[in-house]
Amino acid sequence: KKENEPALNLIKQDLEVIRQRFESGYSKMTQELGRVQEIGHAMRDFQDFLKSPKLRGNIGEQILRDLLDQVLPKNNFSLQYQFQEGHIVDAIVKTKQGIIPIDSKFPMETFRRMNQTGETEKGRIEREFTREIKKHIDDISRKYILPQEGTVDFALMYVPSEPVHYEIILNQPELLEYGYNKKVYFVSPNSFYYFLKIIMIGLEGVKIEEASKKILQGLKAIHQESIKFGEELSTLTSHIDHTKGASERVQSRYGRLIGKIDGLRLLKDTEERIKLERSSQNEN
Repeated sequence: KKENEPALNLIKQDLEVIRQRFESGYSKMTQELGRVQEIGHAMRDFQDFLKSPKLRGNIGEQILRDLLDQVLPKNNFSLQYQFQEGHIVDAIVKTKQGIIPIDSKFPMETFRRMNQTGETEKGRIEREFTREIKKHIDDISRKYILPQEGTVDFALMYVPSEPVHYEIILNQPELLEYGYNKKVYFVSPNSFYYFLKIIMIGLEGVKIEEASKKILQGLKAIHQESIKFGEELSTLTSHIDHTKGASERVQSRYGRLIGKIDGLRLLKDTEERIKLERSSQNEN
């Protein structure tokens, strides 16, 4: 017993340390479980909060707003744009070809019921969902595709969920065909993002084109100024040539005049010399 007592004491100490660690870990685990339960309650409350179709619509519009704000300059899009006929579309994108209307309303409540009901009711709700989408496509085509007010000949229906958009593409081809015939195209957040990127590239191309036009106009102006400068320089050269000719003529005449003056001076000197010689002869 005496020999084993130190070993037993060490074992007791190790067991005590393990017990303390277990109690500490269990306490922390209990706290974390409580937090997880709180998060679960918050998520359920949030889901209940999102059951309002109007609220979900507002969130979809906000996501649409954020996408537009992240990709495009502020002067190239507008929210809640009102046409002259009085209809208000959720958003528009301004391009060189015209205004692109974007509608973000979507019957998510009907889609949710379609996926939550049993097989007996699913067919009826699918038909209801199809009718609602077709009616919505008709409204978008009638209200927002207005070339007389500067729009392009198509509009976009923004579907605020990738799974919903995938469901329409995969299982609702008649809706895609119906929208295509009405010039109303479905876009999801991802496809709409790439669509905006393409628009952005086009806008940058327009800026480059406008800058090129300004450079070309500047070059044309410089060319015209160079032509005018050449004409004025030619006139100036002609005047200089005339001035040079006149100067040479004046210099020639001046030379002849100096020659005549010198001749007269020589004649006068000769006359004076003759007079002096005669005067000297008379005196003799």
